[in-house]
Amino acid sequence: MAEKELASERRLITTSSSAHNALRVFKRHAFDVVMLDMRLPDGDGLDLLTRFQELAPEIQVVIITAFADVDNAVQAMKLGAYDYITKPFDLDRLEMVIEKAFQRASLQRENRLLRHTQAEDRPIKLIGQSKKMDQVRYLIRKVAPTQVPVLLTGESGTGKTAVARSIHDLSSRSQTPMVIKNCATLHKDLVRSELFGHRKGAFTGADQSREGLLTFAHKGTLFLDEIGELSMDVQGALLRVLETQTFRRVGDKDEQHVDIRFIFATNKDLRTEVEAGRFSEALYHRLNVFNILLPSLRERREDIPALVEYFLGSPGTGQNQPRIAQGAMHCLLSYKWPGNVRELQNVLERGMILAEQNLITERALPLDLVTTLDQGSSDHPFQTLQEIEREHILKVLDYVNGHKTKAAKILGVGRKTLYRKIQELNVGP
Repeated sequence: MAEKELASERRLITTSSSAHNALRVFKRHAFDVVMLDMRLPDGDGLDLLTRFQELAPEIQVVIITAFADVDNAVQAMKLGAYDYITKPFDLDRLEMVIEKAFQRASLQRENRLLRHTQAEDRPIKLIGQSKKMDQVRYLIRKVAPTQVPVLLTGESGTGKTAVARSIHDLSSRSQTPMVIKNCATLHKDLVRSELFGHRKGAFTGADQSREGLLTFAHKGTLFLDEIGELSMDVQGALLRVLETQTFRRVGDKDEQHVDIRFIFATNKDLRTEVEAGRFSEALYHRLNVFNILLPSLRERREDIPALVEYFLGSPGTGQNQPRIAQGAMHCLLSYKWPGNVRELQNVLERGMILAEQNLITERALPLDLVTTLDQGSSDHPFQTLQEIEREHILKVLDYVNGHKTKAAKILGVGRKTLYRKIQELNVGP
């Protein structure tokens, strides 16, 4: 009767006649609200209530019983039941209780999700019309509609988060959450708990069950930045998730199924990390299905004016949009930008504070940028041999997508020689 009367276009009802079957179904599917009878053929409703809450802390359980008992009602509420209804019950009242329980479950889920997502004041844009950025956009358009994992590589500050958001926004999951986490910020002893969640009592201090990032990203996208910072044991657990779309919470014996699109990013050379024994070779090959190498800002200097215009026109600048003097722009174009786009944004934010009559001049720029310009203004137009060598190695590495063995072969040097040159010339990440 409940299944027939409560089902609608926006409400999917699943029924079970035993505690054993209910637990089996609950582990395989995600639910928001449970109507739970106190007496079951093979179990006690309060015991099942506790088990449900261990598996899904946000679940809202409505207890229904034909045996009204004040003690049972009090105990059920103490255990976290949303409401306690006695038979016979009014169907309209039950539907109202279920709707309110659903709203509460949704609100709790949204509150937890907000802790792991980053709100933006305006849509993320990939700025620049250089050939390298056109290639990045082409790859984004091709991979976004698929479900394959994506690996974003490149130096720190090149815009990997913006690319990840673009992939998510162009995918079929664009209306679902995108969960973002920098693996470098995860506490070493709590990495598994934060990624996979944990069961109450799984370790000291685990006073209640908690969901992990995988649960929050269910049906959506999980973007893990700095993936190279994860320990080898966690890498092995993540590989299993990629291959089976299942995982276990810390302290739990039961597997949970998830449907997640994965995007990873790193500023490390993962192939080198594999050779050094710091990164799982199996995980590397699983991540490297589709690699997008993001160019450094010094490789696309022609995009700097467009980036400057974008950042100066960001929200909060007011009606009088700051302008940049020609000399200051020349400084920006001449600088090598080791911090890439992120550094440029920080420099411009400083410049807006120090601008005179809304004009950013050389005086508003950090001393390093102006000094670099002075050093570069020699009495000849030629690059040094070191600069030419560095630029050539960068071009070859870009051509082979960072594969150092192939790059060494093209350059006609041994791999060890190439590694030494990379360190001496500070080439790439």
